[in-house]
Amino acid sequence: MRRGAAVLFILLGTLWGADGVTAHARPTVPQIASVSDRNGAWEIYTMRPGGTDLRQLTDDDAYDFTPAWSPDGTRIAFASSPGGPFGISTMRSDGTDVRQLTVNDAADLFPAWSP
Repeated sequence: MRRGAAVLFILLGTLWGADGVTAHARPTVPQIASVSDRNGAWEIYTMRPGGTDLRQLTDDDAYDFTPAWSPDGTRIAFASSPGGPFGISTMRSDGTDVRQLTVNDAADLFPAWSP
């Protein structure tokens, strides 16, 4: 493939999704989800790009890791270990409505959403 054709393909693939919806029409996540132990326990936080509007979403004795935004930006999946193996939970983007999804002896660590 010629270089010009490859660049055009990448550009079109970025602007036009497989479902025929442009990237500009898809919901965007206006915040970054991260993990910090700034208060002595590993908790999940959100902030706006640039570091403003820092908010702590989880506040428990569990180790909370690997936050992953849902495709529509309304929920966050994450791994949590309240003393046993890690399980996957979800919560609303404001930290409410926490739901535990997996309970087993395995270490479930890296949640991912399907579009």
